[in-house]
Amino acid sequence: MRSDRDSERNHPLNRCLVFDFDGTLADTLGEGLNIYNDLARENGYTVIDPEDVENLRNLDTKRLLKHLGIPKRKVAFHLATAMRRLRGRIGKLSLIKGVREVLPALRERSEHMGILSSNVTENIEAFLNAHGIREEFTFISSIRKLSGKARHLRAIARTFSLNPREILYVGDEIRDLRAARKARVKAVAVTWGFNSRESLAREGPSFLVEHPRELLDVV
Repeated sequence: MRSDRDSERNHPLNRCLVFDFDGTLADTLGEGLNIYNDLARENGYTVIDPEDVENLRNLDTKRLLKHLGIPKRKVAFHLATAMRRLRGRIGKLSLIKGVREVLPALRERSEHMGILSSNVTENIEAFLNAHGIREEFTFISSIRKLSGKARHLRAIARTFSLNPREILYVGDEIRDLRAARKARVKAVAVTWGFNSRESLAREGPSFLVEHPRELLDVV
């Protein structure tokens, strides 16, 4: 009889698995909402009532920014401010339930496993170290803005001499799936993050998963 470890070793090796961070690995939604509302009050943008979050989960980034009244030219500045405010709180936030249990197997089945996020490297490192999972990831890539993930996915392919189709990008937002499609990377949509299951499904991801353990069937 083969052990679970033997089964993992005999599983076909995936070339590269890349995760988004916020909402995919880290449960940052609640704290992110608090920080956003503080910024909204300071700058005269629309404050988000927790009861409105479910409706906002159906919007892509462009429609969300329009709804909130945030000028596109201000996004990078406000994002940087939000990341600084998050830094002192990041280590206290929770890992998405079920992620810890599957990471070792996913790492063993992948030549490279990393993170591509619009959060800053310092926050990601602090969170991973706080939860004792930094060693599971071979790289962290931060873009420090809401757009540009496609370009960075292509850069990851070049760095590791990969065909883009040998990369899986796991994300919880419409913009993650669109970036993957633009970079010709296979997209794995997870339903436990920001965007709703229905809005993610409309983007036609390669895989749509409801729980972290389902990632083991993908990789």
